[in-house]
Amino acid sequence: MNGRSSTGLEVRIAAMLCYALGFVSGLIFLAVEKNSRFVKFHALQSTLLFGSLFIINVAFSFIPLIGWLLNLLLVPLSFVCWIACMLLALQERKFMVPFIGPIADRESARF
Repeated sequence: MNGRSSTGLEVRIAAMLCYALGFVSGLIFLAVEKNSRFVKFHALQSTLLFGSLFIINVAFSFIPLIGWLLNLLLVPLSFVCWIACMLLALQERKFMVPFIGPIADRESARF
């Protein structure tokens, strides 16, 4: 996987940056990346994972007490997942997040 992506960045750096701003950077790299399936996979996984976590976080915030307590668990877990995904992408590993990873893998071939 050595080489450069169509963005001019090294593949591993581009894959890591897909996670930098959550689903926003994932969407940017989905729009910009043309060549690297590895970068496309990480961009789509970032978009699906952090987009889902954002929606769940917003939904929980409307539920009094229980939702707030669930958010107290969700936010640190999201942070740990964010750091882990960035580090694994930087190591050029194709780590698939449960449920979302296989979808990203299958769909990244279509882009």
